[in-house]
Amino acid sequence: MIKKIKALLTNLGIASLMLVPALAPATVYAAPQIQQNLCGGAEQLQFTDTAGDCADPDAEENVNNLVTNIINIFSIVVGIVAVIMIIYGGFKYITSGGDSGNIGSAKNTILFAIVGLIIVALAQIIVRFVLSRATATA
Repeated sequence: MIKKIKALLTNLGIASLMLVPALAPATVYAAPQIQQNLCGGAEQLQFTDTAGDCADPDAEENVNNLVTNIINIFSIVVGIVAVIMIIYGGFKYITSGGDSGNIGSAKNTILFAIVGLIIVALAQIIVRFVLSRATATA
């Protein structure tokens, strides 16, 4: 019974990870000219243009928004996985039957999930701090 539940949870986890790219919005640039396509990529990545054809004052803000969006999506995914692991650890704890090895394993699962949540929260704080300092005008 426990093996079936573990297999089910594993399969659900793998299936949900496969669906994440389908849920993420895709950015599409439909420019008719090659130069516009190249300028769009250069502006997003904040490359400097020596010819002056692709000057965009908002390029720095675009890169910051891109990094922030990536970190936010990563944090949401890790948060969902951590909550699932806390529930799984609680289930392991309840079904341990008094076995000290299973209780220790369940406690470690819950502890590591909570540590993961703390690391994700600190990553959010650090990224926001670094981006605010990197884009601050002198």
